[in-house]
Amino acid sequence: MINNYTQHLINKDDTVTAALIKLNELASDAILFLVDDDLKLYGSLTDGDLRRGLIEGKTLQARLQAFTQENPKKILYDNYLIDEIIKYRNNGFKILPIVNNNDVIIDVINFNKLISYLPLTAFIVAGGKGHRLRPLTLNTPKPMLKVGEKPILEHNIDSLIKYGIKNINISIKYLGHQIEEYFGNGSAKGINISYTNEDLPLGTIGSITNCESFINDEDILLINSDLLTTINYEKMYLFFKDNEADLVVGGVPYKVNVPYGVLESDNNNNIVSLTEKPTYTYFSNAGIYIFKKKFIDLIPSNTHYNATDLIDKLLSLNLKVMKYEMTEYWLDIGKKDDFDKAQIDIKNLEYFK
Repeated sequence: MINNYTQHLINKDDTVTAALIKLNELASDAILFLVDDDLKLYGSLTDGDLRRGLIEGKTLQARLQAFTQENPKKILYDNYLIDEIIKYRNNGFKILPIVNNNDVIIDVINFNKLISYLPLTAFIVAGGKGHRLRPLTLNTPKPMLKVGEKPILEHNIDSLIKYGIKNINISIKYLGHQIEEYFGNGSAKGINISYTNEDLPLGTIGSITNCESFINDEDILLINSDLLTTINYEKMYLFFKDNEADLVVGGVPYKVNVPYGVLESDNNNNIVSLTEKPTYTYFSNAGIYIFKKKFIDLIPSNTHYNATDLIDKLLSLNLKVMKYEMTEYWLDIGKKDDFDKAQIDIKNLEYFK
């Protein structure tokens, strides 16, 4: 899954013929953005623009700028809201340039390939030894065990890419060199991957204090690496923003069926109700969190610290911690039975195909 956005770029001094060749290669994604040598945006160009120009009498020898649409729709990378992305997508804009403050193109959104473009940096916890999955994890870190044709971790990374998340930090420890060797810096997938090495086990969030790659995004997506899920990250992020939450944790419904009648009584043992064979729904922690980046400062350095410890800390400060009720597929691959189930499920989930 590679997003080579440069295929949508053409130098403003290039020829009409060169533009026609590139548009033909892009097929259904046929739109170009005119740039100079520094990739500064000058306009957009489609095959329709070229046809109209030729009908009007322009020649193949004319400058490309004579055919282009000036002031195309664009997204300012350091200052955009997800509502803006959704509005463009809903209004039929499939391909949009992402520019910096100098109008230089740094990326291109293609909604024929992406679901969204979330302003999140991801932090993936992948340092555990996977004791419960031995002997499978004796020589392979749990996140690198294959489910179907790809490692568990790669399924998660590819899912993040679908939502436009391009900056990913992976916390590694046990056999972490295998993860680094497999994914490298992420360039093969058109993303940026960095690594945080744990000298000592630091829990599910403790190593985040050693991460130096959280530069632009105000919010962090934290996920465990041993999950297989089809969660809609955009919906979870919108829930986080719309509710002005400080931290949101994904909650997976867990139903308990009681095969007997359940009595409820008051403090004096007087029965107040009788429910026959009730079903109770609880929500378990899905290992997926979104929180404000500033709260990293609350996490002690080089100390074993779990995401649940951060939740307790925020609650003690009377901050807004919320549950996001997940309705999508989710599986925690912690035991051999879970791993075997994942091998079956992956064949039937269209999301992963």
